[in-house]
Amino acid sequence: MSGLRAVLFDMDGTLVDTEEAWVEVVEKAAARYGHALMGEERRSVYGRSVEDTAELLYVSLGARREELAAELGADFAARLADGVEPRPGALQLLRMLRESGVLTALVSASPSAIVRRVATSLDGHRFDAVYGAEDTERTKPAPDPYLAAASALGADPARCVAVEDTATGVASAEAAGCAVLAVPSVEPIAPAAGRTVLTSLEEADLTLLRSLIVS
Repeated sequence: MSGLRAVLFDMDGTLVDTEEAWVEVVEKAAARYGHALMGEERRSVYGRSVEDTAELLYVSLGARREELAAELGADFAARLADGVEPRPGALQLLRMLRESGVLTALVSASPSAIVRRVATSLDGHRFDAVYGAEDTERTKPAPDPYLAAASALGADPARCVAVEDTATGVASAEAAGCAVLAVPSVEPIAPAAGRTVLTSLEEADLTLLRSLIVS
């Protein structure tokens, strides 16, 4: 019998095509302050929450952290107001899990209001738990969001597969003790112990997800 208890999904760049949109929002905000976001600084915002991004950049931009966070959050919400595009294979995989009775959670570092709005837009899929940045004391790359989601589902994190697209998210899931399925959206992620890497969710199915849990 499979040891898989739940599948915990990241949102931006994993289920919906918003990771680049987020980085573009940050780039435009930086440009308004006369700063070009480049290299490692640009890479550092992938998978990060609004507050963490403001914390990373406020010195470079010469801005107040609280004001910068509010600006980034409002700009990102406005960018997504017209809807989001599911990543290839996302809806099919969610449907497969629901039909098989596997619990699912949405675990994101985006603002909770945005996460809950997106959660209701994925072809009628109903997640068993939904977590945004404000729903835990710390967000990714800390393990708190994945630990909270697993607890809400009554699941041992070791019996959960976390599906992620960035190094920040992978670090969070692995610190929580989850098996990880990485589907990189913007930068490569190397395979490692307890971590499987695919090029698309179209390659994922229930058999693969079950195989990632060590019985």
